[in-house]
Amino acid sequence: MTTASGLEGVVAAATRLSEVDGERGKLVIAGYPVGELAGRAVFEETTWLLWHGELPSAPRLDDFRADLAARRALPPTTLDLLRECARRGADPMDALRIAAGAISLEGDDGLTIVASMPTIVAAFWRLRTDKQPIAPRPDLGHAANFLCMLSGDAPDAERVRGLETYLNTVVDHGLNASTFTARVITSTGSDLVSAVVGALGALKGPLHGGAPGPALDMVFEIGEASRAEAVLRQKIESGGKLMGFGHRVYKVRDPRADVLAAAAERMFTRAGDMSLYTLARSVEATALRLLEEYKPGRRLQTNVEFYTALLLHGLGLDAPLFTPVFAISRVSGWIAHAMEQRRANRIIRPQSEYIGPRDRKWIPISQRVHTTNLPGRGPVVAPA
Repeated sequence: MTTASGLEGVVAAATRLSEVDGERGKLVIAGYPVGELAGRAVFEETTWLLWHGELPSAPRLDDFRADLAARRALPPTTLDLLRECARRGADPMDALRIAAGAISLEGDDGLTIVASMPTIVAAFWRLRTDKQPIAPRPDLGHAANFLCMLSGDAPDAERVRGLETYLNTVVDHGLNASTFTARVITSTGSDLVSAVVGALGALKGPLHGGAPGPALDMVFEIGEASRAEAVLRQKIESGGKLMGFGHRVYKVRDPRADVLAAAAERMFTRAGDMSLYTLARSVEATALRLLEEYKPGRRLQTNVEFYTALLLHGLGLDAPLFTPVFAISRVSGWIAHAMEQRRANRIIRPQSEYIGPRDRKWIPISQRVHTTNLPGRGPVVAPA
């Protein structure tokens, strides 16, 4: 039996939802290159595309948007949960996971789940910052309504377009850890809410969804372009990781980085202050040069996290919201994968290779030596 660590190279599903080509730096969403779709579609169009395989007509899009808008409000029980999460200082991803589980009280359909996620995130963040939640507005689209629920003000078109572009860019990305989790749970015959809650747990892990904040922190730490080389050299030479660079799949530049860099440039240009954007581009160029110098052949290129941080910061979002906002997008992809899994389901049940001891004999408790297993050191005999 051959063991594939991390399931590297194992094909576990056939999908029509997205194609990730790490060698060529290509991402296709339901047939559309990400650069073709992300800057043009509203998020409701992209969700419909993933769920139905084609872009919606104008009447269908209007009906879909209205249906989503009608499901945004949270029941009092969910708001009470979020108040308690805020009172206890819960991590935003924990609060989102807890409240997402409560969606089961209202139903188990994809529309309710997608509609509820922005309301949960916005309500929790306002409660955590000692403000009262703002009711969703049915006259605003998915992205605009989220920004309004956060700030209390209807956002301008440029900020909405920036968020739409981000949500479209990260909506699906092959069989990543959270999507695989959603498909595994779905394959058992479980419900959509359970699949989404499991996926949220996977996304919370810093190796999957937790690096955009640190990528922005690095830019702020550098502060000005003249300091970039010295700071980055020190990080590399001390064994640190440059956040926002390198990817498990992409061996060339992450195509999502280009889409988000263009969106960030447009937004910062319209805002009239390019200083942070210019600094980030300088940091990126220096980092790429030093990574090639110190780690030649590793092909460590800019990934989606670097420009995610810049764009979401430009939208006025605090760093702890970056991963929950990612989830607001990716939930549409998780549900699309759950739908696809159900259509041709077989329970996902890979094998494992046993490497433990064999042929042990039973020892009565009175004859056993008390041992303590310490990580990395094996059993250590302790006094009886």
